[in-house]
Amino acid sequence: MAEPQSFAGLLGGSWRDMAFEPFRDGVEICRLVTGAPEVALLRYAPGASVPRHLHRGLETFLVLEGAQSDERGTYAAGTLAVNPVGSVHSVASEAGCIVLIQWTSPIEIL
Repeated sequence: MAEPQSFAGLLGGSWRDMAFEPFRDGVEICRLVTGAPEVALLRYAPGASVPRHLHRGLETFLVLEGAQSDERGTYAAGTLAVNPVGSVHSVASEAGCIVLIQWTSPIEIL
């Protein structure tokens, strides 16, 4: 059984001191919890995007800094978004952003 974890100061920028690795073109990841569900920080470089994809599981994300956009609108810092199973979208961040994200199953790029 996994031990409980906590990550203090994320809203204050403590994520800046965390180790990120390449994830997708222009997007880096800091994995906080692996398995199902997976919890991570994603750091989008200015202009980075993720192509149109299908959610095979529930995804929730909280924008900590910057803004992220998809076909439904722009999500500024402080926005919590929920993408249910079967939803489809593409993601972009014009100025860059950092999001706390949780997903139960990997996406399928369309």
